[in-house]
Amino acid sequence: MTAATSSSAVAARSPWAGDFVLLSAIWGASFMFMDLATVEFGAVPTAAVRVTIAALFLMPLLLKRGLGPQLLRHWKPVFVVGLLNSGIPFALYCFALLTIPTGLSAVLNATAPLFGAAVAWLWLNDRLNASRVLGLVIGLLGVVLLAWDKTSLSPSGGASGAATLLAIGACLLACLCYGTAASFTKRYLSGLPPLLTAAGSQLGAALGLALPALWLWPAHMPGARSWLSLLALGVLCTGLAYILYFRLIEHAGPARALAVTFVVPVFAVLYGVAFLGEHITPWMVLCAAVIVCGTALSTGLLRPGRRIPDATSR
Repeated sequence: MTAATSSSAVAARSPWAGDFVLLSAIWGASFMFMDLATVEFGAVPTAAVRVTIAALFLMPLLLKRGLGPQLLRHWKPVFVVGLLNSGIPFALYCFALLTIPTGLSAVLNATAPLFGAAVAWLWLNDRLNASRVLGLVIGLLGVVLLAWDKTSLSPSGGASGAATLLAIGACLLACLCYGTAASFTKRYLSGLPPLLTAAGSQLGAALGLALPALWLWPAHMPGARSWLSLLALGVLCTGLAYILYFRLIEHAGPARALAVTFVVPVFAVLYGVAFLGEHITPWMVLCAAVIVCGTALSTGLLRPGRRIPDATSR
């Protein structure tokens, strides 16, 4: 009986773990593709084309499964999630990548669960015990240390410190959008098929970014490499990835689904070093470790010592 129970538990957890690792690898590659595309397209057009390609990829699948009427009933909250979870943060990250390397932006992306835990606590009354509060503090400390080293606030900061600080702020604002979108999804879209949420949200993001993208469209047609990067972003890093992401939210909750960003920086750094010639400093690794430890504590995935019942639970 014990063996059967253990076997069924492993089987039940395997799909979640597989989605977790696969999504981390896919989203890790998104920073590289954004970096390649943004140089020629610009921030907002890159984000707009990305979500448009994703919508064109996902909407036929949605219609084939007969989910069109259900999307029409829930289009308002689905479109809101599209702006919060795709349109706005994608544009912010593309803007940041014009200044900072992909590895740094991916490390900052690891703060998304911090914002997710904080928003879930404020909005969904998700309980924060002492260790989770400590995790929030540790994670934010890691961000401050990383920003201090990369901007003119520190003695080693260069003349571009202000631009770097602005880029870091854009990444953190994007993470706040992710955290808000996760709780919004849990509150208003729980129970909907992941394909509906993924396809509908990309359609909403595409519509929301259409006019700004047309206004800021580059004067010269971008090259083939930029278009191929956007194709990979739209189909792989957005279309397929968000099916996995919303399925994780449904099965594991908003804070734990956002914990996929623990592994994203590892893949992003590997891709950046291998394909973009980027370099990683020991200080960045140290700050990344602090951020990841804080995030693990804040989401409840890491519990120091024995698990002690919450004092306020009874």
